[in-house]
Amino acid sequence: MNVPNPKEILRSTPAGTVLIRSFCTPEQIRAYRFSEQFGIHAQYKSIFTRRETLEKHAAQADANVVLALMEERQIVGFGVFSQPDPDERWAALGEGMMMEVKAVEVGRNLRSCRIAGDLVRLMISHPRIEEMIAYLVGYSWTWDLDGSGLTAQQYRNMLIHLFSPHGFVELQTNEPNICLKPENLFMGRVGSGVSDSVRQGFKWLRFGVSP
Repeated sequence: MNVPNPKEILRSTPAGTVLIRSFCTPEQIRAYRFSEQFGIHAQYKSIFTRRETLEKHAAQADANVVLALMEERQIVGFGVFSQPDPDERWAALGEGMMMEVKAVEVGRNLRSCRIAGDLVRLMISHPRIEEMIAYLVGYSWTWDLDGSGLTAQQYRNMLIHLFSPHGFVELQTNEPNICLKPENLFMGRVGSGVSDSVRQGFKWLRFGVSP
């Protein structure tokens, strides 16, 4: 897929204007730096803290790395939408058939500014979104409960509220890591152009069954 023209959103915040941009390229990412808000806190470690990790995802076919940027080229939020890892169950449906929301994170000082919703909106503004199954896996041990002040159940509900307006629904699966804790979450969005056979294959795949 040729990289489409990026979409942009300007979001006013008490800390200044934030530019949210989709389909950032590895070359663009190389010119940015992470805000100090990302890192290791007392009870939480940010999902990504290295610019190189974002570059690696941005270089993958079909990937959409969305960044929230402030002055001095600071990354204050990011969303990563890319292919599942080859050894994951979800890769078995076929190349390009499933894409994962691998991360959505905003610096702690900007989390009340609706930036996460902007990141999700631009991640899903993908030219192939109706031809694929988009999904996300929420592991409660990766959530910033300390910084958010939420319980695991409240955080789970927040994620559902964040993704539901974009066509994601909660789905059942027997994937072992997801089943480790009842708070864990699996959501999916099946594009309108996905064939019945792929839909059926996805149903079987969620439960590790070969039809």
